[in-house]
Amino acid sequence: MSKTIIVMGVSGAGKTSIADLLANRLGCKFVEGDRLHPEANVKKMAEGTPLTDEDRWPWLDIIGNELKTARSAGEDIVVTCSSLKKIYRERLRSAGGDPLYFVFLKGSPELLASRMGARKGHFMPTSLLQSQLATLESPEDEVNVVTVDIDASVPQIVEDAIGRLEKLWREDS
Repeated sequence: MSKTIIVMGVSGAGKTSIADLLANRLGCKFVEGDRLHPEANVKKMAEGTPLTDEDRWPWLDIIGNELKTARSAGEDIVVTCSSLKKIYRERLRSAGGDPLYFVFLKGSPELLASRMGARKGHFMPTSLLQSQLATLESPEDEVNVVTVDIDASVPQIVEDAIGRLEKLWREDS
């Protein structure tokens, strides 16, 4: 079975660290979705301006193309993408093919803010966290989504995610 996975959540949830280790543990290619943002998006976020849906569509299409390319090549892939709205996840599902799995990293606003404040050199300022939380439409009732609490170490979070994904994969086979 093809492993096509998006690690999602608001800024500060640990998407990059968790996705990198998850990809390593599962033997998948890893793609950092933030690196695929058009320069105009990075500039807006660095200035503290929230992105609009119109800003996000080209970025989501680039990520969708990464998913489709990997699937066509028979590669397993883990990509980070905030995927805050259901319509964004649907666009990614449409582009990436089926099945597409999401690992939703969930944490309290306080934990997220403290993690964002501790980061060095990231373009997303802590001031945009509330905007992201307000935009987030929980994926917890959607198909092929596992929810993982981020109040743990990165290895523990990854172990939890793998356990939940393996359960889904067993059910899908």
